[in-house]
Amino acid sequence: MLDFIYYPVSFILWCWHWVFGHVFGEASAVSWALGIVFLVFTLRAIMYKPMVKQVRSMRKMQEFAPEIKKLQKKYSNDKQKLAQEMQKLQSQHGVNPLGGCLPMLLQIPVFIGLFHVLREFKPGKTENYFFDERGVSSYIAADLFGARLSNWITQPAVELANFEVSRGAIIVVAVPLMILASALTHLTARHSVARQNPDAANQQTALMNKLTLYIFPLGVLIGGFFFPIGLLIYWLANNGWTLMQQYVVYRKIDAEEAEKKTAAIEKRNAAAPKPGQRPQQRKRVTPAKPEGVDAAATPASEKAADAAPPAKAEPDTPGANGKAKAAGNGKPAGGTEIPGLISGRSRSKKSGRKNR
Repeated sequence: MLDFIYYPVSFILWCWHWVFGHVFGEASAVSWALGIVFLVFTLRAIMYKPMVKQVRSMRKMQEFAPEIKKLQKKYSNDKQKLAQEMQKLQSQHGVNPLGGCLPMLLQIPVFIGLFHVLREFKPGKTENYFFDERGVSSYIAADLFGARLSNWITQPAVELANFEVSRGAIIVVAVPLMILASALTHLTARHSVARQNPDAANQQTALMNKLTLYIFPLGVLIGGFFFPIGLLIYWLANNGWTLMQQYVVYRKIDAEEAEKKTAAIEKRNAAAPKPGQRPQQRKRVTPAKPEGVDAAATPASEKAADAAPPAKAEPDTPGANGKAKAAGNGKPAGGTEIPGLISGRSRSKKSGRKNR
């Protein structure tokens, strides 16, 4: 039914066992253990880029966590509208929620496939997916401190008799692996929780943190009673890889963010005025009149100001003042009159203006 998972998993394991079998021996437990470990490394290396995208997606979601809280408060009674607004907000920030779940979803079928393949290494079998009868016999004969990689603690006594091993030998090998795998699961979760933004905390986040910190490691510890020793080696290698990968990826992302902040500060400091320097004021530029504007559109006050000749200053001499006083009739000194100007009319205009 799930042969499309079992065959690729068994093929990768076969390749690595073939490599280490030439070094440590085909039936050596070290060859099979290293084959399982490098099976993990191969699959996790393939999933490296999705894991980096997962971390970046989680960091972005933490950045706009306050906006999510506002939406949850605003649409607390309308779940459909809340979902629409959440999708809109995630698309604006370029966040894909499924991107954060992809690495975990890819690991589940691998775990199921390896669990099935390792349990199918049984005495009397002539093949196990990509392994032939020789490969099956080699795996069964691999001795790890008196236990076989296909054995588990709660395995029926009849099957243990077929492997010619005791339950005590299995406990001695399996229990330390169970404890180490559980401890690495807890450390991996603790390292991830420590990177979370406190502003993004809510009830769902707190619940998931408790699950990953305590329930999952406890599940690994209890599940170790039913997992073959080979699968415990896989779980231990997988959690060890995850812990180291988180350390490397988080350092890389932190360095990138620190570099961006430094560049932004330098840019802001370069634009700011130096100490003791006055800020430069922008010169006021009078807008030019557009071409083709008719002279009739110009205000009359501007026309009068443009057409008026500059006033000439009269000499301040006693003779000139005397002539002006001698005239006495409102005419300019020297008996001259300005053409076109009638004294009476000008007086009447002035008086009319006053009356108005």
